[in-house]
Order: sequence, then C-alpha cells, then structure tokens
Amino acid sequence: MTTAPSAPDAPSTTTDEPPQPSTSGPARWAPLRPLVLRLHFYAGLLVAPFLLVAALTGFLYAASYQAEKFVYAHELTVPVGDTALPISQQVAAARKAHPEGTLAAVRPSPEADATTRVLLSGVKGVDAGHTLAVFVDPYTGKVRGSLEQYGSTGALPLRTWIDEFHRDLQLGENGRLYSELAASWLWVIAGGGLVLWFGRRRAQRKVRGTSGRRRTLGLHGTVGVWAAAGFFFLSATGLTWSTYAGANIDELRTSLGQATPSVSAAAAGEHAGHDSAAGTGGTEHGVGLDKILAAARAKGLGDPVEIVPPADASSTYVVKQVQRSWPEKQDSVAVDPATGEVTDTLRFADYPLLAKLTRWGIDAHTGVLFGLVNQIVLMALALSLVLLIVWGYRMWWQRGRASAFGRPIPRGAWQQVPPQILVPCMAVIAVLGYFVPLLGIPLALFIAVDVVLGEIAHRRGQRTYGRQVA
Repeated sequence: MTTAPSAPDAPSTTTDEPPQPSTSGPARWAPLRPLVLRLHFYAGLLVAPFLLVAALTGFLYAASYQAEKFVYAHELTVPVGDTALPISQQVAAARKAHPEGTLAAVRPSPEADATTRVLLSGVKGVDAGHTLAVFVDPYTGKVRGSLEQYGSTGALPLRTWIDEFHRDLQLGENGRLYSELAASWLWVIAGGGLVLWFGRRRAQRKVRGTSGRRRTLGLHGTVGVWAAAGFFFLSATGLTWSTYAGANIDELRTSLGQATPSVSAAAAGEHAGHDSAAGTGGTEHGVGLDKILAAARAKGLGDPVEIVPPADASSTYVVKQVQRSWPEKQDSVAVDPATGEVTDTLRFADYPLLAKLTRWGIDAHTGVLFGLVNQIVLMALALSLVLLIVWGYRMWWQRGRASAFGRPIPRGAWQQVPPQILVPCMAVIAVLGYFVPLLGIPLALFIAVDVVLGEIAHRRGQRTYGRQVA
C-alpha cells in the first residue's frame, strides 16, 4: 500500500484511526477545535446568505430613522407658535378632514415644533394592523397630511417597508423564519469564531505583513473578535420577538414572574358603561380627551404620550408614555371616561428585571435607545457582518486547490472528543435546540446528513484523514 500526498492544509496523518486525545490538563479540550472548526465552516457557509440579507436590511433600517425625518419633514414638523390648541380641537380637525375609520389613539405634539398624530384604524386601503396617521398643526389645527403608520415606534411608510423586509422579506409570517434562522445561528457562528481565533498562536493572528489566505483569515478574525459582542447582543435580542424561540422565551419569563405587566383598563364599578361612546367611532368619550390628558399629566406622565380610547363600554382610557430613547419613559395610567379619575397606575420602575432588560434590549436592537449613536453602532455592526461574510467565502475559495474548489473540513472530529466533554456538550446543545428550534432542527439535519455521507465514504474505502491507494 502506498499513500498519496495530502493536499495543502490537509491533516498530515494517514492512519486509519484518528489520533487518541490527551487526557491531561487543557490538552483534553484540544480535540474540540476541529469540531468547532467544522461547525463554524459549514454553519457560516450555509447560513451566511440569510445573515447577509439580515445585515444589509438591518443597515438600511438603522439609517431609516434619519431618512424618515428628511422625507416626511412636512408632516412631522411645524413652525413654533404661541399657544397650542386643546387636544380635543386638534382631534376634531383631523376627524373633519378624515371622517373614515375609528379613532385608535392620539399622540399629542411631544415637542414645540412637532405635529400631533391622530391615529385611525379600519381605514379602507390601510393594511390590517396599521393605522392612518393624520398630522395636525397643534397651533392652528391645520392638517398637514396623512400617512400609514406601523408599530409602537410610529414607523412611517419608508421605515415600515424596510422593517418588514428585514423581518420577513415581505413574505408575512412564513418569511419570519428567515430572520429567526439568522438570529438563531449568528451567536453560534460568532462564538465558534472566537474559540478558533483565541485558540491560534498569537503570531498567527497578525494581519500586517501577510498575504493570500492568511491575510484574509487575519482580517476575518480581527474584525470578528471586535464585533462579536455586538453579534451576541443582536442574536439574543432578535430572538426575543421571533416566532418560535420568542414564544419559548415569553413562556419562560411568564413562569418566572418576569412577564411585561400592563395597566388594568377595566372601568371602575358603578361607572362602567356610563357616559361613554366607546365603540361608536366618535372622537370624545365621557369627560373628553382634555380632562383625560390632564389627569395623566397630574400623575407625572410627561411627553411623549399616547392616548388610547376605551375599547368598549366597560373599559377606560389608557394614557401611556411612548419614549423609547434613554432614559425610557414607559409609565401608564388608566382613566375612567365617566369621571376623569385615574383608576390604575403602572410605573416602568416597577417592571420585573427581565421585562426591563427585554424592553431595553429590543429598543437598542432597533436603534432607538441611544438615538443617532445607537443607529451608527448598528450600521457599523451590519457592515462588519457583511465584510466577514465576504471574507469567509473568499477563504473558502482560497482554501480550494485546482479541482478541489472550497475543499471542506475533514469529518470525524467528534470522534476525538473525550466522552466526559462530548456528552455534556451534547446535552447543552439538545436543551438549546429545544428552546431555539431553528438552531436545533438544522443542526440535527446537518448531523444526520453528515453521518450518512461519512458512512458512504467509509464504505467506498475513503478515509477522513487521507486517501489510501494500492
């Protein structure tokens, strides 16, 4: 029997059995490196297209906040006047111009040069789940325009389109699987990259003075290390409102008593159903918007706020702060429409810890927590991810030799891992796979396919660590 020369970068051993791992000290962890390398390689190769789309659309979304201010400046801003009209008159002006639909909420002008938003639901031509925002000059009552609005951050058409493309590729609920898949694997790929980078000798990490694949590897690793913390954050926060993992996270938070609370909107006893026009689509319910807003102000709810009319005859008004930038303002009160009295108060300071962390995490992920600085950081992370993907595919290209384009990482790495390490790792992976199904299911499929292909190769006489020929 003779042994053919191994391809460049291939393992040098030509034995039928993989080398036995050392059982002493840190050397016991050395066999994990080939396994992590194989996982990092294939996960990056297969998931990278989804991550690339998420990164590009995430970059655009982070930039859309500033673009929105420019594109919709006429609707969003007004010349500063002397005295603002009562909120009831502003809403009446909006309803006169747009009598269609039902009053869903009102966002009084939060700043001296900002318009008031009157939000209408059930308007023909407006997507379900969206509202028509009517922009009113708070000083003159003049309607400056109307635009479709989506979400609690008040996204207008430009940002809404980018948001939906980032979230589900404009494909609805089924399209959300793409973004959940990307979020499920981003932290795995980033973590694997960190393990591989810090497992290399310091001299092998440098970029300066190198060329070819080694330079690409150096750039890929260096940028990846600097951006890893951001990737972990984006992955974790992205999963909190994903379809499947998000539901599991919500269930876990609820079981721990850490669910996000809400103010009680049930009207007080004898006043329930009295003097209310809830459900009729009118602009005034009971004591009227001005007294409702005054009652909320008396409880310390400063701008920006949103006033939500009663859902039915047995419900109250809900006035809630909607500032998502730091420091967050998320206090809310319920106000009886018949008496104008506050029936319930909920302070953001009283939220459970995990509810606060979830709120902060989502707002930082969407770029509103720290304003422009937050958005610039998100754009930098998105650009970093795009570069890492490009460099990753380039390394795959450079790894190939002649007809062996993109030569894969050899199989059999898991056989070198000691059972006392492999078994706990598999247990952790199983638990994670259960709670994050779009991590667990693709990983299980990959392992199954890899095992089958390995068995086929074995039956054909091919060996993971070299090719033997007669």
